[in-house]
Amino acid sequence: MPVIRYFLRRLTYILVTLLIVTAVLFAAIMVTPPETRAWLYMPSNLPSRITEEQIQQLLENRIETYHLDAPFPVQYYYWLANLVKGNWGYSPTLHENVFTALVRRTPVTAELTLFAMLAFFPLGLISGVLSGKGQNKPGDVIFRLTTFIATSLPPFIFSLLLMSLFYVTLYWFAPGRTSPAVGIVINSDEFRQITGLLTVDGLLNRRPDITLDALRHLSMPVITLVVAHWATLGRITRVSMIDELHQDYITAARARGVYERRITWKHALRNAILPALASSMLSTATLITGVYIVEIIFNIPGISIIAVRSMEYTPD
Repeated sequence: MPVIRYFLRRLTYILVTLLIVTAVLFAAIMVTPPETRAWLYMPSNLPSRITEEQIQQLLENRIETYHLDAPFPVQYYYWLANLVKGNWGYSPTLHENVFTALVRRTPVTAELTLFAMLAFFPLGLISGVLSGKGQNKPGDVIFRLTTFIATSLPPFIFSLLLMSLFYVTLYWFAPGRTSPAVGIVINSDEFRQITGLLTVDGLLNRRPDITLDALRHLSMPVITLVVAHWATLGRITRVSMIDELHQDYITAARARGVYERRITWKHALRNAILPALASSMLSTATLITGVYIVEIIFNIPGISIIAVRSMEYTPD
């Protein structure tokens, strides 16, 4: 079937891209000497009276055991085999296994990304439809000016502006994932983290106060992520609506006496939504890659913490 062939072809492209990217990154790691990489496999509790000769012997054993002096294809093969088996190695900067660290922090990033996706799509779609319907009216002019500013303002600058206003000045929303009191409850044995999403787990544990606290701390990061993508989606929807509202079938519908609201939200939007959907898919991909900067600025312990802290100890 064509659909199955297309799916298999796309899956092949993804796998080939993954192999190329990981091979390049692995080659960059191999620039460091084998002795430096062998320290990643050394025990953290070495005896205080250990000699230099014993340390060198341990390093040589680690190099031989983990094939750190082997050619690049051999080392990459062993790394890829361990990756498939789930043995992703130990991080000395995180003081835990890499896979465990990723599993614990992925829900944090996923929660922030999910709320941003749920916010920017309906906002961009509705505002674009209303702006396109009232072309060149005051509301349309305000919308175009606002979207121009939103797409021109870098996210890290906008996040600092939000923090200076809502946290430093008004103290409405604080950075971080939770407040200190809620953090104590979450880390206690009484609270069960079922999904890893605090907004959901708070309801599952019958603690709506935790859900509200998590939503309050998500406000500024979500707004930072949503603004630029909302503006892009809204502008594309506006242009599509203007084009559709000048089509012959819209004129015929008006001639038949169809209500203007029905023409806008049923007939015109049905065709104008296709470019908006394509734009929203691209915005979602950009959203996932841009979430890391927002996490760092707002002190949210997601996957970005792993990326930043791993650079402290080369080649972690």
